[in-house]
Amino acid sequence: MKWLIASDLHGSALYGRQLLEAFDREGAGRLLLLGDLLYHGPRNDLPGGYGPKEVIFMLNERKEQIFCVRGNCEAEVDQMVLGFPVMAEYCLLEAAGRLIFATHGHKYHLDAPPALGAGSVLLHGHTHVPAKTLTAAGWWYLNPGSVSIPKEDSPRGYMTLEEGVFCWKTLEGREYDRLELR
Repeated sequence: MKWLIASDLHGSALYGRQLLEAFDREGAGRLLLLGDLLYHGPRNDLPGGYGPKEVIFMLNERKEQIFCVRGNCEAEVDQMVLGFPVMAEYCLLEAAGRLIFATHGHKYHLDAPPALGAGSVLLHGHTHVPAKTLTAAGWWYLNPGSVSIPKEDSPRGYMTLEEGVFCWKTLEGREYDRLELR
């Protein structure tokens, strides 16, 4: 099954629509959101097309396809309006025989990683910067960047995961990096 992985939507209905268009275009079966769905946070400017209520509606229409972890901007009130779980600190996935520890990145990150074995993957958002780093311990740190508030001149984008291959793409669907776990 193909996964589309995205993070840091921060309440942008404009980029939320583009993300869901990418989801459809990719033919993905699941959407993994790495947190910070509705609120822009006190450190960020309002993203283009800010409309958290519209984002709630758009995401709830796809609730059967969405898996999500809690970002540092999620609160219990967000869970009250979203029809899928958003309060888990992390989730575990498997691809190509590798463990993927998916989280937002504000608790578990490069400087405070979970216990991971060589070949495993720490997947998180939070920084708004795409990343692909093999650590000295032999596990990978991957980040899809941000859908609505990219930083460090990175593109608005997402990742796909299919048959052990991660692909980084712009919201328009242009691939700009990849990692094969096989």
